[in-house]
Amino acid sequence: MAKKRTTPDEKAHMTAVAGLGCIICGDMGYRDSPAEIHHIYNGGIRASHWQVIPLCAIHHRNGGFGEAVHNGKRTWEANYGTEKELLKRVNKLLGV
Repeated sequence: MAKKRTTPDEKAHMTAVAGLGCIICGDMGYRDSPAEIHHIYNGGIRASHWQVIPLCAIHHRNGGFGEAVHNGKRTWEANYGTEKELLKRVNKLLGV
């Protein structure tokens, strides 16, 4: 099965999400923290390009156990909120 191409609208959405800066760093008072896009997971399946949250490299993939979502997700969610909770906040910030 061929991989579906990202549409211009999806790219624009992900750019807007990344432009918010890391949602977790922002909660800690660190503004303008560069963000990467993290696709949330729904029942173990990676979500669409519309279901993404902005995370810095530390909170996304490089941080230690419970600091990075890809390194101790349950602890990470206990520390910072679930992916779905963070997605709701992101969408509210974007007005979607």
